[in-house]
Amino acid sequence: MADFKTHFSVAVAGGALLAVGGWQASLWTPPEGASLAALTAFGGILPDIDSDHSRAIRLIFNLFALLAVVAGACWLQGRVSPAMLLVGCGGLYVAVRYGAGAIFRRFSVHRGIWHSLLAMGLCGLTTTALSYQWLAQPAWQAWAQGVALVVGGIIHLLLDELYSVDLVGSRLKRSFGTAMKLFDYREPGNSMVMLLLAAGLAPWLPPWQTLLDLLAHSTRLWQ
Repeated sequence: MADFKTHFSVAVAGGALLAVGGWQASLWTPPEGASLAALTAFGGILPDIDSDHSRAIRLIFNLFALLAVVAGACWLQGRVSPAMLLVGCGGLYVAVRYGAGAIFRRFSVHRGIWHSLLAMGLCGLTTTALSYQWLAQPAWQAWAQGVALVVGGIIHLLLDELYSVDLVGSRLKRSFGTAMKLFDYREPGNSMVMLLLAAGLAPWLPPWQTLLDLLAHSTRLWQ
């Protein structure tokens, strides 16, 4: 399979292409394009969140911990003393970085549910909902950010499948077909839970017509 450096480098290149292409087509401004490039790069390492000893899982949970600290600081500010604010934010970082990370590693299997189109779709919808509801982004920008994350994830899955083909020996490795799949066929229960979670996000998503318009406009650019 492709290593961390390959996944990240290709996703960064894909994100840069997406950002610059959309900017040239007047779809978004450079700052808006930068957020899409960053999300594409993040999506490029996201499927390896289920790999216990990868650089990706450490980076991802470090990022989640920092986001938790920012959210906690915004919520606690003005409610507690500066000393308690510091203690609370420190506790959040440790809980997410080490506690949540350890629990996730305990109950996840590499090349399982997170190496699937279903998982990437759920992550994209979650990103869109958070951007639209929490960050108050316009509907089109929220959808674009969700799509950017999914694009990065698909880049990762495609790379894993490409690295499963041994061109020199003209054979398919045992890992072929374990990355680019609709869902985890070995654990249909987990896949059903993930599907229900994705459906449960519907009330918090922007109008679907905005996504269709965005995709239609993007498609015309390639014609």
